[in-house]
Amino acid sequence: MIQLTIRTTARVEMIDITDRVAAAVSESGVKNGFCRVFVPHTTAAVTINENADPDVPKDILAAMDRIVPLSAGYRHAEGNAAAHIKASLFGSSQTVLIENGRLVLGTWQSLFFCEFDGPRTRKALVKLTAC
Repeated sequence: MIQLTIRTTARVEMIDITDRVAAAVSESGVKNGFCRVFVPHTTAAVTINENADPDVPKDILAAMDRIVPLSAGYRHAEGNAAAHIKASLFGSSQTVLIENGRLVLGTWQSLFFCEFDGPRTRKALVKLTAC
């Protein structure tokens, strides 16, 4: 298992971690198999989406703030209930195929670490399975 340390700088943000995950795959020597990225946090997530237009992650985060506002009478006493909800909606893991030693992603796709309760120092765990 490979651990990536991710330092977030805002309350909510999406950070492209594709290059770091691809480097882990390359260094592992796994030619064909699966790459699982897991985020062991309850207020952060991982997703796959467009990397070409920097407005796409901004639009996603803005839409999430409309759907799950920061304050909406939540009962959770810590004040980060919206972050927990957003993390649950996005999910804690993604699986990407590995073919010929490379991640199989679409032309515009990237892996994004999603921070919903920052800024913090976080981690993403990468597990590679050869087959």
